[in-house]
Amino acid sequence: MSWIKYGIEKSAFGVCSYLGEKMGISTGRIRMYFIYTSCLTLGSPVLFYLIAAFWLNVKRYMVEKKTSVWYL
Repeated sequence: MSWIKYGIEKSAFGVCSYLGEKMGISTGRIRMYFIYTSCLTLGSPVLFYLIAAFWLNVKRYMVEKKTSVWYL
């Protein structure tokens, strides 16, 4: 069952899990806050989520590029 949760977290960019690890808060709690704020503010946190997902993807790409053996 945990591999399903892990797969969903990775396919959803991992923004909530990254924030949870950095702040020491459970991932489920961050997701609930995100859902509540999205409903209350008519979806404006979605923009923050997309920006954070883009930033994490760029960061992951840069780390992979630096650790590559075949870096040119």
